[in-house]
Amino acid sequence: MKKLFLLLLLSVPAYASAKPALTPNIIFILSDDLGYGDVGCYGANKVQTPNIDRLAKEGTRFRDAHSTASVCTPTRFALMTGKYGWRQKGTGIAPGDAALLIPQNAPTLPSILKSAGYTTGIVGKWHLGLGDTVPNFNGEIKPGPLEVGFDYAFFIPATGDRVPCVFVENHRVVGLDPADPIEVSYGKRIGTDPTGLERPDLLKIKADKSHSQTIVNGISRIGYMTGGKSALWKDEDMADKLTEKAVGFIEKQQSDKPFFLYLATHDIHEPMVPHPRFRGTSGCGWRGDVIHQLDWTVGQVLAALEKKGISKDTLIVFSSDNGGALKDTYDDGTNELHSLQTPNGILRGQKGSLYEGGHRVPFLVRWPGHVPENATSDALVGLVDLPATFAALTEQNVPKDAIPDSVNVLPALLGSKGNKGREQLVLQNNGEAPLALRVGTWKLVQAKKGAFELYDLAQDLEEKVDLASTQTERLAQMKAVLGAEMAKGR
Repeated sequence: MKKLFLLLLLSVPAYASAKPALTPNIIFILSDDLGYGDVGCYGANKVQTPNIDRLAKEGTRFRDAHSTASVCTPTRFALMTGKYGWRQKGTGIAPGDAALLIPQNAPTLPSILKSAGYTTGIVGKWHLGLGDTVPNFNGEIKPGPLEVGFDYAFFIPATGDRVPCVFVENHRVVGLDPADPIEVSYGKRIGTDPTGLERPDLLKIKADKSHSQTIVNGISRIGYMTGGKSALWKDEDMADKLTEKAVGFIEKQQSDKPFFLYLATHDIHEPMVPHPRFRGTSGCGWRGDVIHQLDWTVGQVLAALEKKGISKDTLIVFSSDNGGALKDTYDDGTNELHSLQTPNGILRGQKGSLYEGGHRVPFLVRWPGHVPENATSDALVGLVDLPATFAALTEQNVPKDAIPDSVNVLPALLGSKGNKGREQLVLQNNGEAPLALRVGTWKLVQAKKGAFELYDLAQDLEEKVDLASTQTERLAQMKAVLGAEMAKGR
């Protein structure tokens, strides 16, 4: 019966429904800035990630999975909408006061699952804008996650290194004193709060010039903020708070209705400020310590599922929003140890790059009894594919033009033999150009000043040998494919 089910999956179009054996709960854990080589099951030999590695042991480890973009906002946009971020202007790295980037009438990953009867929740990093224009953090903050398909939301508006440094629950800032309203600016200076440039003596970790504006919790940020003192987060407690909310969401769910939890951790994004109980545990500085903290979060989620008795009924996908990076944006006093843990293994490049280190990411799938255990897959998949894949899993018919770049890779997730995932994938950095293209094992990279590079990843995963000058016919074919992708809706 299982073989027949998989054969049926292989025969359906990318967006058509495929009848699942069960309707599982779904948890998608999206880590932040975690590299391909930052996890034990992908070769890390310095940090310890037993809980993440457990997902690989009890499920399938994908070796050719991609975040679609090599930075955060466009990856998250593609994940939510099934549409490449470069197709919509304004989806570069968003400031903390950006308006909502997702059209409210568009099908999204959570709205597709909500239509299938799921209770949907997001806990963690949003970074896709809020409000119709500039959000008002002192009143109802909408539209936001609840207007694009989530039933519950507990989130940070942007990133840990950007203001406002507050949690939002559903439509309101948590713990805000109305007598101390929040103001945010990404242009002119506001308020009288000190900046990192003015008062470096107040900083618990040093920062470069671009991260040296308003100081919150002893850390200077991008942007200016005043007010909201009672609502400000403490960076060292952020993982605990987000984990608590994620576990609480799981515990509250009823057994007669499936749920979808999108847990978007702040770890391991900068500023990397581990809770004191994790400091010094990795030997790789605070960067390695927050990887341990991230692994702890995964362990808490697994424990919550077991306690509730629904571990076997839950599909878990774990990944990262882009590749890892060693940066000197902040200096926590342990920076010299960070490089002991190589973020992306042998891959060239890092976060922000079109080379593999920028976007090839860990991708683990576990669903006991349905996803092969202790297996590996070389299928080509992207985070942009999750809307179509989950639509197929839950028998939702979504118009082809609604999630135009999303492909149903459910057969690959379920371990269908010989399934290669999607045929091609467009990758981006932080804007509409430059771009890269995968077709099979071949990769085209738009380099500086309009030049193109060509690599055969089957023979050269480290992207050391540019074949553009010798494989001229293939280069022309790849350029034509990329041009066609850029010109059409899908």
